[in-house]
Amino acid sequence: MQQPYPILEFDQEAQAIIEPSRVVKPMDIPKQAVVCFFQDVITSLLEDNHLRLIAQQHSEIGWHPVYEMAMDGRRIAVFHPGIGAPLAAGLLEEVIALGCRKFIACGGAGVLDRQIAVGHLIVPTSAVRDEGTSYHYLPPSREVAAAPEAVAAIERALQANHCEYLLAKTWTTDAIYRETSAKVQLRRNEGCLTVEMEAAAFFAVASFRNAVFGQILYGGDDVSGADWDARHWDKRATVREKLFWLAAEACLYL
Repeated sequence: MQQPYPILEFDQEAQAIIEPSRVVKPMDIPKQAVVCFFQDVITSLLEDNHLRLIAQQHSEIGWHPVYEMAMDGRRIAVFHPGIGAPLAAGLLEEVIALGCRKFIACGGAGVLDRQIAVGHLIVPTSAVRDEGTSYHYLPPSREVAAAPEAVAAIERALQANHCEYLLAKTWTTDAIYRETSAKVQLRRNEGCLTVEMEAAAFFAVASFRNAVFGQILYGGDDVSGADWDARHWDKRATVREKLFWLAAEACLYL
């Protein structure tokens, strides 16, 4: 197993010492779930009584609630995955252990092309694995793909609502302060339009656990130039709320 670099030492053993199914008890939970990065949207949904608490996971930063809502007579779970691949992967593992199997995430991403407007939708078909978490779930490779059925469900929801979108590769990184100009150009050359911190880990965990995972991103800050342009990406309340409901609708198609 030993390799020149520890990140390449993938172990094919399916059972780990701390197995999620041993520490998290399954429950009556919807099979479909929206993985929502927008805490402002979740708070608004709670205030409007759209969500009810059904479970809580815990870490050293506090509680991680799991909610349920009804849409078109169907039950859908909703949770915030935290930020960054390790935490997001760990919480995804626990929600899978609770009983969810099909996931659509909604979040924002930096853009590698300034022509992508703030709020424009991007559906990742694959992610470049420039983070560490995915290498513990799948053998080393440059990319990991989103579940095709999840991408199809997202496209169906977006087309039904007449939303313009791009299908593209995304760049998943662990280091937001090490997105250099050379790295940005490298990723653009291999087809990435966005950069974020979780997609590769999400896709890898879902593949390992035989779950279905897809993601919708909206164009956020711009890292394509010499200087960072925040573009007030996190103040787009209407875009964020709309994206949540599009993700929920896509869940109904899974």
